[in-house]
Amino acid sequence: MCGRNHMIGRKHANMKVTMENSAGESEITMDDVRSLIKKKDNIEEQIKAYFDVLEDQGVGIEDSLVDEEGYPRADVNLYQIRTARHSISCLQNDHKAIMVEIEQALHRLHASEKAKREKDETEAQEEAMEQQTSLPPPFALVDAVTQGSPASGAGLHVGDEVIEFGSVTAANFQNLQNIASVVQHSEGKPLRVVVIREGQKAAMSLTPQRWSGRGLLGCNIVPIHR
Repeated sequence: MCGRNHMIGRKHANMKVTMENSAGESEITMDDVRSLIKKKDNIEEQIKAYFDVLEDQGVGIEDSLVDEEGYPRADVNLYQIRTARHSISCLQNDHKAIMVEIEQALHRLHASEKAKREKDETEAQEEAMEQQTSLPPPFALVDAVTQGSPASGAGLHVGDEVIEFGSVTAANFQNLQNIASVVQHSEGKPLRVVVIREGQKAAMSLTPQRWSGRGLLGCNIVPIHR
């Protein structure tokens, strides 16, 4: 038996079992690893303290405790030395055990983080694919936007693919006259415009109005033929 230090070893063993049993319930965290490292540091401090006891007595871990005639040495505190040696032996075993736990915990932590990254990447890809497949087909393309125009101020970009322009959608779009009609009847009124930009849906508010350039928008829109 290692007394109190043996109890420390059992606590570490119990912690290891608890961590293993709960592996399926909760992922190990960096805080768990820090806790193990703190326990390791505490064990190392105890080992050093017991080595200091031996140093104060002027003996090492294996120096003989009997004199030349075979009698117990009278120049040292035999009880302190034996207690210190015994405690060091137990604590060194605890130290080996907790180092194994730390290594296993770090391995599990890295594996968990890697799995989480892969899961997040997979979900992001699936979400992007799902969004692309669920987006309605565009019916027009913005191929020019003049700086300082209503279209520019609303955030319309060259290359935007239009899927909604006011009341015009892919379902009812026939030609550009549909858009022109909506613009003419909505001067000074905000229109909801939805586009596909770099595979993502973007919505904005565009108000047709007089400005220093031509027309009410300041952009050029062409139909997409499919």
